[in-house]
Amino acid sequence: MTLEQIGPQDLMTYAEAARMMGVRPGTIRQWVHRGLLTPVDLGDRGPKLLHFEEVSNAGLAARNRAPRNAFQKAA
Repeated sequence: MTLEQIGPQDLMTYAEAARMMGVRPGTIRQWVHRGLLTPVDLGDRGPKLLHFEEVSNAGLAARNRAPRNAFQKAA
């Protein structure tokens, strides 16, 4: 996605995305690394930013995955 395709009001930093999703910024970086999130291409004009809707969708997908803790008791 490019800046021309979305409005600047719909962009957020990794830290803002982490706060919104209740995770650490490192988790957001991992989601980017795994391809769950794609930073908006701003060229050389500042920090990498993420699209609000994509962050929301990635958070829902991550929450719907099976728990990573193999010792977690089933409800």
